[in-house]
Amino acid sequence: MSADTFPKLLIEQAKKYGSKKIALREKDLGIWQSFTWEQYLEKVKYFSLGMISLGFEPQDKISIIGDNKPEWVIAELAAQSAGGFGTGIYQDSILKEVAYIINHSETKFVIAEDQEQVDKILDMQEELPNVKKVIYYDPKGMSKYQSDLLAYFPDVIEMGRQYEKAHPGQFEKNVEKTRPEDVAWICTTSGTTGFPKLAMLTHKNLISMATNLGNFDPKYDTDEFVSFLPLPWVGEQMMAVASGLLFGLTVNFPESVESAQADLREIGPHIMFSPPRVWENMCSSVQVKVMDASFLKRWVFNTCVPIGQKWSEYKFEKKTPPFYFRILYTLAYFAVFKALKDRLGFSNIRSATTGGAALGPDTFKFFHALGISLKQIYGQTEISGISCVHRDTDINPDTMGEPIPETEVKISETGEILSRSPAVFLGYYKQPEETAKTVIDGWLHSGDAGYLTPEGHIVVIDRIKDVMSLIDGVKFSPQFIENKLKFSPYIKEAVTVGHNRDFIIAMICIDFGIVGNWAEKSKINYTTYTDLSSKTEIVDLIQREVEKVNKGLPDNAKVKRFVLLYKELDPDDDELTRTRKVRRHFVEEKYKEIIDGMYEGKDSIKIEAIIKFQDGKTSTIRTVMAVRNI
Repeated sequence: MSADTFPKLLIEQAKKYGSKKIALREKDLGIWQSFTWEQYLEKVKYFSLGMISLGFEPQDKISIIGDNKPEWVIAELAAQSAGGFGTGIYQDSILKEVAYIINHSETKFVIAEDQEQVDKILDMQEELPNVKKVIYYDPKGMSKYQSDLLAYFPDVIEMGRQYEKAHPGQFEKNVEKTRPEDVAWICTTSGTTGFPKLAMLTHKNLISMATNLGNFDPKYDTDEFVSFLPLPWVGEQMMAVASGLLFGLTVNFPESVESAQADLREIGPHIMFSPPRVWENMCSSVQVKVMDASFLKRWVFNTCVPIGQKWSEYKFEKKTPPFYFRILYTLAYFAVFKALKDRLGFSNIRSATTGGAALGPDTFKFFHALGISLKQIYGQTEISGISCVHRDTDINPDTMGEPIPETEVKISETGEILSRSPAVFLGYYKQPEETAKTVIDGWLHSGDAGYLTPEGHIVVIDRIKDVMSLIDGVKFSPQFIENKLKFSPYIKEAVTVGHNRDFIIAMICIDFGIVGNWAEKSKINYTTYTDLSSKTEIVDLIQREVEKVNKGLPDNAKVKRFVLLYKELDPDDDELTRTRKVRRHFVEEKYKEIIDGMYEGKDSIKIEAIIKFQDGKTSTIRTVMAVRNI
């Protein structure tokens, strides 16, 4: 049996490693619980048979909603083993998003983590006609629930054991029937213009992508990986499932999102792949801790970081540093960077990559200064996550690397990035018209504007629909400016506007925790986010940060005016996607009154807005936002 599907790979790895090697590890109540490859296969086998005993049939679908846990990947592989497939739902999704994905995918079984997620399904039971079973795996708070719709995860495994007695060898027969061309998983797209599309990825798509990425960025069965980013995201599927099964990695699941950083440090992973927001948050956390440190520690840090940045520039330019500078960097490394890497959980890191959006060059250089060989990845859900990546010996902070094996990349006449490879998806589920617009003659149309360098690296400018032109015809990338702004620890999000206007403006969201900490030290009283963002001292603080960014921007790309928004941008308000990409056109329409006021030259803008909370309650905010000229 050729290991050309995920269930077949699982059987192969279980035969190879048996009970000798850990496949999955989960932290529960402060203790790491381990599952060998043999146990991993056993749970997948019996959960698959258990679902079959409950009526799951070939081509049926599951939806999984919850935090990253072993049960997630077990359920995913179990559905594939039974001839079906499924999709993941972000656990913070609101009800309308959950209902859309479940109904559009025609989900039959929902795998829900806990009481909170089960309640979402039960509250919409009449709106989900296809759902026949809800299987939960955290029993806390579930003891009094009485519904024929519900089943407990371990009970389903036990049903599978009983089913096997009457149907010996059924699991193995089912797995043998799986084919590389079968749909393995549905990943939701970012959905920046509305509900996400459901991209169908086959076993062949995902396995070929993981294989070719491994040729560029090797992975080994001794590697540890920490899975703390949402599993509905294609990047986490790429690492925790595809690469985990293909290379025999040990995949670790933190106890919670809040404990992820501490658990990361405890494991000391060899591999990490995260979107820019995670790297930006880490960078901000370091800068905040430095601000809180003693004068001597701040002086040492601020002295060593420029040395590290210069070291990274030698690396990017492929130049050998002078002997004296190598000694200088070694001193800086042992004085600051080595301990800092350990604090971040990167003592053993060998492969560090970022993708999903462009990472600001300042953040990129910061991690290289620490001795972390961070690489950029370019790709999208529709090409199983990856088409280009940096080689360890050829890293350029201004590019996204070069195509991985079996991948072709070219630029269309309109400047759009096109890709072709075995990893290109099967299509959008139940949306053939959208599929036909996206894949033309085998080429995936990315929607990104970019170009290829003479060295063969891809440079991504921005989304084609987001590239803007000032009224004088000068083009600019809002994403590039926003990334520069977000390098500041005080700025959490920024949206720049300027299309068909005389100049560029910015709407900025402060980082409430970091700015709040700064305000407390400066003896500035405040109550809410809205109150803090309206303080003159805070606007002054952010103005200094914007002025720093402007110094590194061309004259026609400088931010001329800005305001601090009275609230954070939020996925629940449709302002961000679940992967925290800005829904730019929606935001511009929603805050049109503010944008118009800034261009009209107003010094302040009065706001009366309704804020919606997660429980459905609303509140009215009245405030005055100061408009600053730079």
